[in-house]
Amino acid sequence: MAPAHRLVLGLALSFLYTNVQAQCPTLPASPSLETIATLPDPFSWYPAQDGRISSADDWACRREHIATLLQQLELGEKPPTPPNVTATLSGDTFSIMASESGKSISFDVSISQPSSGTGPYPAIIAYGALSIPLPDGVATIIFPNDDIAQQTDTSSRGKGLFYDLYGADHPASAMTAWAWGVSVLIDALESASEPETANIDTTRLGVTGCSRNGKGALVAGAFDERIALTIPQESGTGGTGCWRLAEAEDGGSGSVQTAPEIIGENVWFSTSFEEYVNDVEVLPFDHHLLAGLVAPRALLSLDNAGYEWLGPWSSLGCMRAARSVWEALGVKDHMGYSLSSDHAHCSFPAEQDEDLDVFMRRFLLGEEGVDTDVEKDYPGLGFDSSAWVDWDVPVLGDE
Repeated sequence: MAPAHRLVLGLALSFLYTNVQAQCPTLPASPSLETIATLPDPFSWYPAQDGRISSADDWACRREHIATLLQQLELGEKPPTPPNVTATLSGDTFSIMASESGKSISFDVSISQPSSGTGPYPAIIAYGALSIPLPDGVATIIFPNDDIAQQTDTSSRGKGLFYDLYGADHPASAMTAWAWGVSVLIDALESASEPETANIDTTRLGVTGCSRNGKGALVAGAFDERIALTIPQESGTGGTGCWRLAEAEDGGSGSVQTAPEIIGENVWFSTSFEEYVNDVEVLPFDHHLLAGLVAPRALLSLDNAGYEWLGPWSSLGCMRAARSVWEALGVKDHMGYSLSSDHAHCSFPAEQDEDLDVFMRRFLLGEEGVDTDVEKDYPGLGFDSSAWVDWDVPVLGDE
């Protein structure tokens, strides 16, 4: 491993020592890293020679380790939300103010409530705009993620409300800043009182987005446990697609987005990730583990076989591997993935109607007896897991 890799990893581990739960095992100061050509084992302690996890409590610790490594090596640190968050409601506009260390920011979200019922309503937080159909009884909250952190191109680094509050040199990537903004929004919804109430049930919140915003929605769902349902739509490489699989799918053709290309396009990832994009096999995680952070809460991955740039084979295999986390926890039907046939990007196809509907009805509307065992590969693309998954799935019962 190159010295730069060892330096960044050392910083990550020192952060781990002071931030994981007190009951979690500590890690050696200088672990020996090896290239991992296949998808890293979700159930192995880090480093791998320390054995495998065997309980739900172990998974809670392993989850903390994964979350910290992702922030240190790929996404940038997500700070706690500010101590002072207030909000007011005027018509459909929910205005949020946040302040910390003498600085303040404000932003507006649009809330559209159902035309019937009295609430409080479950709600979907949509990055930028809503691109999936909702069942009756679910509110829509449009989240202005571009205001929180810009994503025009690489010149957007350090621009947006998040950086106005924390400084342009803060290590958080745009996606991490957006996730922070979603957490601020949830804080505001939880604290809103009459007459400012938004009439939203904060125990039944979902988050979604398409394409680049789908990547962001996955990060938000992974890092805020108050989100009941996460729905990344056509998020591709760096979202539901694994880095290792994207490289294999691309095969040097340039037809599938890979890590070296993505950091030159925009600021979705932290500058620390630049050390790894040409050597992703040294990363102690891949995006099946990012998705696994959502477990045991609900996640539905919606992907599109017709858009080669997104790496549909990579997303199919990555999410199939991710589902093993929910399987180990005994809630496999809390995670679904659906790869559609060819259709226009971010134009929701009727083919996936039922897949989406059952997840909405069960995890937002609270309907009982809804079958959410969704594993769909509509175009029959196929994925040979045996070539990429060399670990078995344990049973993680309570100790």
